[in-house]
Amino acid sequence: QVQLAESGGGSVQTGGSLTLSCAASESIFSNKAVGWFRQAPGKQRELVATAASGGSTVYADSVKGRFTISKDNAKNMVYLQMNSLKPDDTDVYYCWYGGMKSWGKGTLVTVSP
Repeated sequence: QVQLAESGGGSVQTGGSLTLSCAASESIFSNKAVGWFRQAPGKQRELVATAASGGSTVYADSVKGRFTISKDNAKNMVYLQMNSLKPDDTDVYYCWYGGMKSWGKGTLVTVSP
């Protein structure tokens, strides 16, 4: 079973930036859609961004213009560049790929006012 490992979370102030990374235990991303979701305690997991295997991207309205999803097939990595962070972006962020069977542990992003 493919394991996902998210990293890059941390604590920043409003307006700051972070880059999240997702590494897979196998070469899995090159021909699949990939994405990032986030979840706050007691809330449903919500879509942040996706990138189709062909490269087209979709972003949640709340992050459009601030977040950018990308992937490096050679390194088997998926990234989420997050700029102009807001307190509402505080969540645990999870990596996803099409056909995934289980979530990784996620990485916590905390944005202070």
